[in-house]
Amino acid sequence: MSRTLNSITVRPLAGALGAEINGIELSPSLPDAVIAEIRWIWLEHSVVFFRGQSLTAPELAAFARRFGEVVHYPFLKGLPEAPEVIPVVKLEHERVNFGGLWHTDTAYLEVPPMATMLIAREVPPYGGDTLFASGYAAYDALSDGMKRLLQPLRAVNSSSRAERTRTREDRAPGEERKVLEAVHPVVRTHPETGRKALYVNFGHTLRFVDMTEAESAPLLEYLFQHQVRPEFTCRFRWEPGSVAFWDNRCALHNPINDYHGFRRILHRVTLAGDRPR
Repeated sequence: MSRTLNSITVRPLAGALGAEINGIELSPSLPDAVIAEIRWIWLEHSVVFFRGQSLTAPELAAFARRFGEVVHYPFLKGLPEAPEVIPVVKLEHERVNFGGLWHTDTAYLEVPPMATMLIAREVPPYGGDTLFASGYAAYDALSDGMKRLLQPLRAVNSSSRAERTRTREDRAPGEERKVLEAVHPVVRTHPETGRKALYVNFGHTLRFVDMTEAESAPLLEYLFQHQVRPEFTCRFRWEPGSVAFWDNRCALHNPINDYHGFRRILHRVTLAGDRPR
């Protein structure tokens, strides 16, 4: 059900997370009150979407900066006109897409990003949607016993696991890769909302601390499947000029690779985060 806050209309997309924000033209010069309102909606819904936006790459970076510090994405180079903005590209002849699996961004960093913002430049005639899943809903649905089991656990997240998945992100040309690893709590508390979220992901989480990969696998596989149950997700169909802005601290995402033979180009900005606790 839609509701209006000032001039902005908010339309939730699903029960667990996701909302479209309409009635606004995004710009780096928006008033502070409007930025604060967008942030409030974003915190409530974990991921928000805008349609029909015309931000250039430098404007996208400047707009993102209104919400936090813009940081460079590991391994990949940005655009010449906006070094903080990286192109997310799959060309007609390619079969592998960028980050094509369920994950949270760069969980193998000691301080993972707070958020990611994407704008679509060119999209296929069909396919190429992105799925999102709520870490809040996944945690809330666990039994009390499972919550007690997970609360003290910490997990090792590694870029080496990402390389095993063979996504386009990991196959991009460049220097020999250094393996990045970080240990984070399996259940993290959001620093702004105070809510608890399940914080493991198929793309990066290797094992629990003080356990082997083999010992960790049964419980991790259960959590990987549990956290993307359909009732915890929403699905977004891209159009040219669409913008997605998601909270990496409590939401996973999965770009669907179902558009072989077509071109898909998006521009991406990453915002600095905090150490998970």
